Amino acid sequence: MSVTESVRSVTPPTSRSLRREIGMVGLMWASVGSIIGSGWLFGAWKGIHAAGPAAIISWCIGGVAVLILGLVHAELGGMYPVSGGTARFPHYAFGGLAGASFGWFSWLQAATVAPIEVLAAIQYAQHWSWAKHWMNSAGNVEGWGLVIAIVLMAVLVAVNMLGIRMLANTNSTITWWKVGVPLLTLFVVGISNFHGGNFTALGGFNPYGAKGILAAVSTSGIVFAYLGFEQADQLAGEAKNPQRNLPRAVIGSVVIGIVLYVALQVVFIGALPASVMHGAWSHVASTFTGPWAQVASAASLGWLAFILYVDAVVSPGGTGLIYATATSRVSFGLSRNGYFPPIFESVDSRGVPWFGLIVAFVVGAVCFLPFPSWSSLVGIITSASVLMYAGAPLALGVFRRRLPEAHRPYRMGGAGVLSPVAFILANYIIMWSGWTTDWKLGVAILIGAALIAFNALSGSNPIKPTWDLRAAVWLPPYLIGMGLITYGSAWGNLHHPWFGSSDVWWDLGIVGVFSLIIYYWAQAVALPAREIQSVIDKIVVREMEQMTVGD
Repeated sequence: MSVTESVRSVTPPTSRSLRREIGMVGLMWASVGSIIGSGWLFGAWKGIHAAGPAAIISWCIGGVAVLILGLVHAELGGMYPVSGGTARFPHYAFGGLAGASFGWFSWLQAATVAPIEVLAAIQYAQHWSWAKHWMNSAGNVEGWGLVIAIVLMAVLVAVNMLGIRMLANTNSTITWWKVGVPLLTLFVVGISNFHGGNFTALGGFNPYGAKGILAAVSTSGIVFAYLGFEQADQLAGEAKNPQRNLPRAVIGSVVIGIVLYVALQVVFIGALPASVMHGAWSHVASTFTGPWAQVASAASLGWLAFILYVDAVVSPGGTGLIYATATSRVSFGLSRNGYFPPIFESVDSRGVPWFGLIVAFVVGAVCFLPFPSWSSLVGIITSASVLMYAGAPLALGVFRRRLPEAHRPYRMGGAGVLSPVAFILANYIIMWSGWTTDWKLGVAILIGAALIAFNALSGSNPIKPTWDLRAAVWLPPYLIGMGLITYGSAWGNLHHPWFGSSDVWWDLGIVGVFSLIIYYWAQAVALPAREIQSVIDKIVVREMEQMTVGD
């Protein structure tokens, strides 16, 4: 029995329900607005630092990886349109232990994006004299900069408190601006100041080889820039006609992001002035603090530079706004699954999960202390995001095997091949993030395990998920194995990597084989069909019945 067949009526909203008030445009713009944030302001700049002109290839690789992951989420979101969807799909397939773990990964990713967008806005603000002392010479916020960062986080939360309809309208308006400014920049800079010779200068097109191209995918903010397509899934519980609109919003946003970001990287390289084209590409990158605005200024486009400095506040602010929303919806969904205390399901008269928003603000403010700069946060967010995404192809594979007749408004072609490929790609990006980033992610995973265990032992949530240890027996070997492989790879900290320092193809092959072992192991031990359908009927159908359609 499908979800749509199970839902016979729509009941009035309760004190713990959300409202279906977001249409197709709102969903699409939620995802597009999240994709076009600080990533477009810094991604092309960081890309040349790691890979030189070959960063163009890095953007294509990252785009293909994220598109495949997006197709997976499009099918899952259409099947089960509930709030905080990406945090919940593994729960249906593997039960409590896997669900709690991937739910924590999802929440961790969402909670840390808003502060990184605030840091991006403050970094670009260094252009103005009155903001010069907000950051120190190392690019970290301090003094008044820290105060301003916390105030901006409070503003993001305050707008969210106005309700989902107001949020969607505000975000749609901001997103039109966010799309228009990059397009204007591409057109003006591309025509007025383009040097084809830059693509073969300073060591040639690919000065750092395959390792540089692949490292740029994760450590230079490329995958981070593409993140956000899942926002439509996170807001599924508040979407009108979600089974039709969600797949369109997810896939459409990824395609828009790929086209835009590849074009931006090409134009940025071609627009670099001759005055900075000396030494290595890493030296070229180090000459910028506000990359696009400085390139515009060097081309005597002062008016465009002014717009870009304004956009440096608007674009990250819009992305931070929608991620503050996502954080509260993910925590709402995790509470519905029994992992977080029920207070996270508390909504006000506007249908806003207010407690989740307050926690999002507190966590965002705390992030400014250990991660006071954009660069220090981007790596761990990328790893947490991809680890979150890794749960979706695993879940999709299970649903295709266990529930072949389930209603699928969008059906991804070639799922038998693309699902394991998506899982492999996610693990590649985790390895490319490097050991320095991944060990911090490991600490965050342990913190999450402790918090979820405390909630379970305290008995604060009346929903008692079964932990289903057998269905998640693959999870500890997966996490530990990826940590060990990353540590011993060319992206680890060893002077003599276990698999050879010069040939990264061994690393790729080992991760590929390891990923396939974990993938098919997980498929074999997943919950049986009857238990999966029971969980879906208990959680998904009930939640959809409680939703109300906005007028």
